[in-house]
Amino acid sequence: MATVADILKFIESIAPPYMAEDWDKVGLNCGRRNREVKKILVALDPFPHVCREAVDIGADLLVTHHPLMWENSFITDATTQGQCLLDLIEHGIAHIGAHTNLDCAPGGVNDTLAATLGLKNVEVIAPKGTDSGDNPWGLLRIGDTDTQTLAAFLSKVKTELGCEGLRYVDSGKPVCRVAVGGGACGSELLVAASAGCDTFVTSDVKYNQFWDAKELGINLIDAGHFHTENPVCAVLAEKLAAAFPDIDIILSPNHRDCVKYC
Repeated sequence: MATVADILKFIESIAPPYMAEDWDKVGLNCGRRNREVKKILVALDPFPHVCREAVDIGADLLVTHHPLMWENSFITDATTQGQCLLDLIEHGIAHIGAHTNLDCAPGGVNDTLAATLGLKNVEVIAPKGTDSGDNPWGLLRIGDTDTQTLAAFLSKVKTELGCEGLRYVDSGKPVCRVAVGGGACGSELLVAASAGCDTFVTSDVKYNQFWDAKELGINLIDAGHFHTENPVCAVLAEKLAAAFPDIDIILSPNHRDCVKYC
């Protein structure tokens, strides 16, 4: 019989809590550690429709990249966060979040993003340390791709990540050395540039950061928060299924990006 505590221990073995930012709320956000787990729903976000999906399928545990708890607050139905927590708790569903620890971990968000884009010779940019297997860990990744025009690479990014649209700055350079940072990593532009990339793929880029990239002579691509991080969910679901073959692991079929383009 696998329990919530067993699942938590496994997730923390592949995305150790010490890799998370100090402000982050990783780990068990709600639920009983000794609860038996027979069904897990995996998704990027613990948003209301995902929590309802967990209830509808009879999940015992919801595992997401983003946490439920961002700050201390009253848990009432006056807020969306409170509604989500109440829905899960009232139906006996635990929640585990692996956020910035999964961003930084070997095989996590950014290794998955690099692999999805077909990058080769992938390395960690500015490693923060090594894990128990002596593997370097840190936020950003950099790797090589066949030399191509930016237009060709943009088409590849849209196809592989399933984006409806991209925001980008064209530096006039071909693409061959690519840095990636899933989610809001625009502030890491200088770090990526110092690693020698000609192209940086991330999301939630600010206006001034596009201009900074133009001045630095780097192609900067904003592929969207959801699309740069969501690929890791399938990887996480596969790892859970391999570690716990007797548990029904379901990758949310309904969670999609709500951002649309016209």
